[in-house]
Amino acid sequence: ESLLVHTGQHYTDIMSKAFFAELDIPAPDINLEVGSGSHAQQTAEIMKRFEPVVLKHKPDAVLVVGDVNSTVACALVAAKLGVKVVHVEAGLRSFDRTMPEEINRMLTDTISDLLFVSEPSGLKNLKAEGIDGTKVHFVGNVMIDTLEHYRQKAAASRILEDLNLKPEEYVVVTLHRPSNVDQRRALTNILDGLAEIQNEIKVVFPMHPRTLKYITVNGLMQKSEDLPNLVLMEPLGYLDFLKLMSESKLVITDSGGIQEETTILGIPCLTVRENTERPITITEGTNILVGTTTNRILNGYRESLSKAVSFTRPEFWDGKASERIVQILLVSS
Repeated sequence: ESLLVHTGQHYTDIMSKAFFAELDIPAPDINLEVGSGSHAQQTAEIMKRFEPVVLKHKPDAVLVVGDVNSTVACALVAAKLGVKVVHVEAGLRSFDRTMPEEINRMLTDTISDLLFVSEPSGLKNLKAEGIDGTKVHFVGNVMIDTLEHYRQKAAASRILEDLNLKPEEYVVVTLHRPSNVDQRRALTNILDGLAEIQNEIKVVFPMHPRTLKYITVNGLMQKSEDLPNLVLMEPLGYLDFLKLMSESKLVITDSGGIQEETTILGIPCLTVRENTERPITITEGTNILVGTTTNRILNGYRESLSKAVSFTRPEFWDGKASERIVQILLVSS
């Protein structure tokens, strides 16, 4: 028996309710409706609202995914109540503690009873941190399970027709990390890079609410809107975005998940960060770290387009990670 708890940390319909509907995911049994706030406010509010759920339902285990505030908040509640914690996507490390997600990852792994790892670097990192190896299982990547499951359905999306796009004749951009969008210099550098790229190819930019806010606050919206080949738009649902990304020439992002998805899709990916917690996307995938300076972004763009795409499918990124997790949970229960 399972109970699906939605913390509500994605607080717009398109970034929350729409995903449940279009992906045929059962509605959450419980929605904590936490919404936005600072890291401390959000984490504390999730803990306050999740604790009564655990006390009432007395689960055998609490399974958390990834590295967001919901992950560490729910893991802390469970651990303090003596409930087993299961962490999916354990062991990933950027070695950059200025990233809030890095702190969430480290804390969650420390208090987890079962740790499911998506790539070999996770095994190495957890061993180096002294985590008991009997708790750790290399199962593959559940994000790729999702991609493979919905790939055919996404192929039917009409998003290219809606935007008057042709395959491989556009670049997709996503930005949402505070280190990129909250910092005026980084945001300006990235937008300057996009301004150059859109002189050569159409650039499609579905904007996260946070990104829209800071482009506007920093007085950069008019400059962006004046670029004829830069298409600014609201966030897309998963299926439309998967189709858009699958048919693109290249993706520019600061998202961890998109680094993984482009690796499987064979689409060149430029990550506007100085590090990644997903190194396999570089060693085996299509990912290049380009930082946030305009010149590095442009150099990465030209380098990616000048060579043939070369990549391999990482071990266990086969769409069956969740099945492995279920089998281990059944044995462990």
